[in-house]
Amino acid sequence: MNPARIVSVGLTAGLLGGCAAGRMLRAGDPAPQFRLPQTNGSTFALSERAGHWTVLYCYPKDGTPGCTRQACAFRDAIAPIRARDCEVYGVSTDSVESHARFSREHELTFPLLSDEDGNVARAYGADGLLGFSKRWTFLIDPSLHIRWIQRDVDPALNPREVLDQLR
Repeated sequence: MNPARIVSVGLTAGLLGGCAAGRMLRAGDPAPQFRLPQTNGSTFALSERAGHWTVLYCYPKDGTPGCTRQACAFRDAIAPIRARDCEVYGVSTDSVESHARFSREHELTFPLLSDEDGNVARAYGADGLLGFSKRWTFLIDPSLHIRWIQRDVDPALNPREVLDQLR
């Protein structure tokens, strides 16, 4: 197996479909730790985000209408999000290559993470049918705890709702 493809997920949530000790993740829970390859060729580790706010948004598939709308909405709102010491990361089960094409095509200004095995989606409870992620958004605080979870996401409004939570 390619070392860049190795995904490690912390024991906080394990691999039980987002359950920590048999329950769904909630605001206040430690964010499950992981490492994933990203579009720029490096490996993203959530642990390296300590001290900063992080938006982790899970989405089903590159290039689909809702996913494109959501990614472009985050692209267009990235400046006010970053002004609050926050970075956005999109994650789906698509490959790094698919993410790179999608990112180039829509001029995305934030990284996409490849969760091809679906381990991160499972750890966050965002795994869906047929190997696709659910469209869920997690706001992770500087101490790496989940501060807000949005499970009913409107792709076009998602960045505005994130900004409301950061205020």
